[in-house]
Amino acid sequence: MPGHKGNILKFCALAPLRHCVKNRDIVMNHLENKVALITGAGRGMGRQLAEKLAAQGTIIAANDISPVNLDTTLENIRAQGGQGRDFVGDIANKMAVQAIFNEVIAKWGRVDFLINNARVDPGDALLNIDEWDWRRVVDVNLTGAFLLSQIAGRLMKIGGGGHIVHLVRSAQSNPAAKACHTGLISLAESLNNEFSAYNIRVHAMELTNVESLNTILNLLSADR
Repeated sequence: MPGHKGNILKFCALAPLRHCVKNRDIVMNHLENKVALITGAGRGMGRQLAEKLAAQGTIIAANDISPVNLDTTLENIRAQGGQGRDFVGDIANKMAVQAIFNEVIAKWGRVDFLINNARVDPGDALLNIDEWDWRRVVDVNLTGAFLLSQIAGRLMKIGGGGHIVHLVRSAQSNPAAKACHTGLISLAESLNNEFSAYNIRVHAMELTNVESLNTILNLLSADR
């Protein structure tokens, strides 16, 4: 619906209230055989989310800038009978992002979910960072989100809809990362208003623990 607005919730910064299902035992049949591109899937919460979605039958397109971490993610996915493949690339680079989506489409024909977990946080104070550090954080955390959203949005529009989830962290020490955190929430809200006409929902969500992982699964399994 055009003009659809989200609500600020504990785990769903911009997710529509009807999507934030509180029952963690909800049937996940809507996730089976869907294709999810997850950036930053090589470790941490990104890896955990990839594994949890794969356990529900979602096909995982796992992205990270390094192939080393993705090996473990995919080993864990396949060990539980899931499907997935690695897609190595820097999301701050437009050509790399386009190549990733091209490969995903060539492999599975569609993208149902985009979950952007990639981020950079050098941890230095403003007086200690140089221009390169600043630009790298902005390129990955904000420009990368724009590039991913734009290409995913075009594909999902053709495919009849989808979910785009940008994972945000409020506890960031670097000023560039903090600025991108605020910008990413605003970007998600703007894109949700624009993309809702195409049955695409865009969310900015804080991912902090296992409970928030379950919230994301429930969100993705809900009707758009």
